[in-house]
Amino acid sequence: MPPPDRGIRAKDQMLDNSRWVSKVLLMAAIEYRTTLVTGGAGFLGKHLVRALGAHGYKNVFCPSSTEYDLKEQAQVRRLLQDCPADLIIHLAAVVGGIGANKENPGRFLYDNLIMGTMLMEEARLAAVKKFVTIGTICSYPKFTPVPFREDDLWSGYPEETNAPYGLAKKILLVQGQAYREQYGFNAIYLMPVNLYGPGDNFAPDSSHVIPALISRCLEAVEHKDKEIVLWGDGTPTREFLFVEDAARAILLAAERYNEPAPVNIGSGMEISIRDLAQLIAHLTDFHGEIIWDKTKPNGQPRRRLDIERAKTCFGFEAATGFEDGLKRTIDWYRASRVERKAIKNVH
Repeated sequence: MPPPDRGIRAKDQMLDNSRWVSKVLLMAAIEYRTTLVTGGAGFLGKHLVRALGAHGYKNVFCPSSTEYDLKEQAQVRRLLQDCPADLIIHLAAVVGGIGANKENPGRFLYDNLIMGTMLMEEARLAAVKKFVTIGTICSYPKFTPVPFREDDLWSGYPEETNAPYGLAKKILLVQGQAYREQYGFNAIYLMPVNLYGPGDNFAPDSSHVIPALISRCLEAVEHKDKEIVLWGDGTPTREFLFVEDAARAILLAAERYNEPAPVNIGSGMEISIRDLAQLIAHLTDFHGEIIWDKTKPNGQPRRRLDIERAKTCFGFEAATGFEDGLKRTIDWYRASRVERKAIKNVH
């Protein structure tokens, strides 16, 4: 039997670790006087900007695409003249689910590649101290052994439906490594797993699997539908990370990681799409039938990351339980739907 004060000592240790991490991040905020976050108004961006502010980053600049088009070199150059950043965190991306990827392969390749490539080049010319590229696990080969290890990134071709997006992001890893070798440019590359949480994109034509399932189930409950139809057969597996955990991982990496090797950012969990659908149906009180349209694509067969490098190199571990994160996401979306309906009724 453990001694009665073991839990207390463990909590004290966690508190000490939290204070240490906060101190480290505050030191980073002092070192990086100005931080530029592309995509700062997006899902992950909003949580990251909030986390930056909470940890002492005073000058955080989040340009919008209407102010600076990152696909135009002159505007990228003007952005870095207007915002002489010490730290750049590149989140901006054109992204979506399987359907959006199938409909926009050319756009997803070109826009993501050109934005990242030009931004990194102009950052190098402007002598930016550090550049953090947010990549994607869609860059991994279709049949990567599970768990995905960073060393397997080049062992095959990505899953076809999201290969253009995944390859565009992967070339930014090569660019960062090449710039480090030739110019001494401090570029790092992080690969978050599928994110979810409050503020996610719930648009039916571009949402990812969790917000899509939540929206479908809640609408079915509201309309008293007896069934919902989902793509594929439900057998593929996915790993998910709560968005607040992802923001914390990026902060830690921005301060503590300065190596060329890419790093997985995930939770280490794995769940089939079928089990995920049943869990979300339960949490949203949808009791109808789930029908699988097997004529539609499944996507990559399995996804689960090896997360040891992030833990070893900069001390990141996910803190949010999956079901708790889902409940928080569902509660947020329910509240936002009520608010939108109230605004619509007023007008």
